[in-house]
Amino acid sequence: MLDKLKEQPGDKIIALMALFAADRRKEKIDLGVGVYKNDQGKTPIMKAVSEAMSILNVKQESKSYVGLLGNMSFIDQMIRLVLKDSVPRDRILGGQAPGGTGALHQLLLLIRSLDTDSRVWISSPSWPNHAAILNHLGMNCLQYSYFDEETCEVDFDSMMNDLGYVKPGDVVLLHGCCHNPTGANLSKENWIELTNFFSQRDVLPLVDLAYQGFGDGIEEDVAGLQHMASNLPEICIAVSGSKNFGLYRERVGAAIVVISDKRQHKRTEDNLKSFNRLTFSFPPDYGASVVNLVLSDYDSDKIPLADLWKKELMEMRSRMLKLRVSLSDSLRRSTNSNRFDFVAKHRGMFSLLGLSPNEVLRLREEHGIYMVGDSRINLAGLNHNQLDNFSRAVATVI
Repeated sequence: MLDKLKEQPGDKIIALMALFAADRRKEKIDLGVGVYKNDQGKTPIMKAVSEAMSILNVKQESKSYVGLLGNMSFIDQMIRLVLKDSVPRDRILGGQAPGGTGALHQLLLLIRSLDTDSRVWISSPSWPNHAAILNHLGMNCLQYSYFDEETCEVDFDSMMNDLGYVKPGDVVLLHGCCHNPTGANLSKENWIELTNFFSQRDVLPLVDLAYQGFGDGIEEDVAGLQHMASNLPEICIAVSGSKNFGLYRERVGAAIVVISDKRQHKRTEDNLKSFNRLTFSFPPDYGASVVNLVLSDYDSDKIPLADLWKKELMEMRSRMLKLRVSLSDSLRRSTNSNRFDFVAKHRGMFSLLGLSPNEVLRLREEHGIYMVGDSRINLAGLNHNQLDNFSRAVATVI
């Protein structure tokens, strides 16, 4: 019977990883996979996380299940991290999921259960998995303009023009910060205008928050989201702890829902429990317990782990910001143009360089530089010693 299975499209990033692994050139550069790397090309285990793991390994007394919604102390900590005091706590609920992708999947199941004809609008471009998950779930996926390829900035006027076609009950998926793949972010003024628009149109925002702390700061990265959450009756937020805690393998995620009336709390929570049970039964606990320990201000040798984590996250963010400025300067020198100055203004790990598929192919074949076909690069995959070689290679193909 298995011969009836349909061919599935390959994942371009996974395929790129395989090509990179097979490349024998020592000078090769991997800018494809979206994982933070340090100057040594390693994805480090943060000291605060390592310390929390050591503590947890000694103190944890059971490996039994923790409940269908997972570690609720972890959920409380993530709600505080994301929303702070912008929304009354009795209007917020959440459940644990395997990574931000798992949280997004569970929230889409919740949305689909409200209306089988739900239309979900995503940015163009967006993270490819957004459309892939929506198609897999049989949900209507529409796109709104987001990125101006000429200015390499957010085209907010075109975005609002496209969103003029939304209907009451539609869902609009937004990137909370550090837009993937472009690196171009909505301004605080954009968030305010969108909030007013969604309120008038009875639209449900779904925010994918995968990179809090990687842009302008832990609090700065969610200022727009907090404004929206505090001024709308309902909002769904898919949160990842994989990037800002470096826990990629542990798949740490939280599905957060802001409700309009606390009387909706039990029914919404019961639905999230049901979807978890039907999808993966109980969520994985270890990574969530580590994050919970870090954020709970646990004192280890008189150093609160939360303070240590914030310091380490600031150092990671600072490194990426310096890389952006240095890369922008290097590209300006190599190309003798200001074409890539936008790189210094973008935030997060990614920027969309605006290269053609043929130019991307030449970079890979002639120079061993690997990036996604749409020319998205992971800035954190570079180190300062590679910048000039990278820039000269770009100059030879454009």
